[in-house]
Amino acid sequence: MPQPPLILASTSPFRRELLARLGLPFTTANPAVDEALLPRETPEAGALRLSEAKARAVASYHPDALIIGSDQVACLDDKIFGKPGTHANAFRQLQAMRGHRVNFFTGLCLLNARSGRAHRRGVPTLVTFRDLSDEEIETYLRKEQPYNCAGSAKSEGLGIALIARIDGDDPNALIGLPLIALCDLLRIENISVL
Repeated sequence: MPQPPLILASTSPFRRELLARLGLPFTTANPAVDEALLPRETPEAGALRLSEAKARAVASYHPDALIIGSDQVACLDDKIFGKPGTHANAFRQLQAMRGHRVNFFTGLCLLNARSGRAHRRGVPTLVTFRDLSDEEIETYLRKEQPYNCAGSAKSEGLGIALIARIDGDDPNALIGLPLIALCDLLRIENISVL
């Protein structure tokens, strides 16, 4: 049986770039999913639910594909930091996170649209932010404009200067697509990366 098409349910250029590292042919599709967490939903549960929802949204247009969905939620204690959308919101997020350790939880789903089988993994990455001054935050935001990025910090860009330490199993998870877990899930579906 031929290998099913592989589709990334995301329009993120960063996720696309990460997936391209595996050397597998793939296309992308916009999942158009509301990324709001449900009332009383934990960041972990929300990221996993949304990663699967993104994959399933794309499956209706690609019924024979393997579809990759991913979502990330940042949280500090009980406070959730989503995509800020505006400069003012991003500034407040980074002020709240400075000097603290923040969990960037990335949910991953590989959906076999043909069988309906969904494989999910959650990958936490703990990020310790430097004790940033307001001036440093302002300079960063003016240069990077990370308004469509959970937690307002793009570690794949200038946002790395905000960070004192990163603890996690997969450095790609913080960027938004945990490749180590994805390789495991692809093997379950008999897709070989090597």
